[in-house]
Amino acid sequence: MEWMIPMQEANPEYPLKDLTEKIIGAAIEVHRNLGPGLLESAYERCLIYELEKLGLLVENQKPLPLVYKEITVEQGYRLDLLVEDKVVVELKTVERLTKIHEAQVLTYLRISGHKVGLLINFNVDILKRGLRRFVL
Repeated sequence: MEWMIPMQEANPEYPLKDLTEKIIGAAIEVHRNLGPGLLESAYERCLIYELEKLGLLVENQKPLPLVYKEITVEQGYRLDLLVEDKVVVELKTVERLTKIHEAQVLTYLRISGHKVGLLINFNVDILKRGLRRFVL
């Protein structure tokens, strides 16, 4: 996957830096208040609340059709969150993030045409340990 650069390895002046920092700050706020151990849907709803409080446009469970050759698979996939029509946010509540979770975000970026994604695992003691940033 040479076309993918994890953002933490990229230049500090990465695309949409201000927006992703706001999203991460909101996620930290949710995690500080709730801690680990809840369902993904609870974190999703609370993160939407925090992002909207910041005045950001948030679409949740946004359908993401899959186009394969001449066909479109409408019941394809859903983005957990799309913020400001720019950043794809995939939420997890798993013991640890794996390569398949990262691949999922990269695939969503490729299919959706967006360039920046965040993978956030709320099932950690410190949210920083459950955060990954990606840019295509």
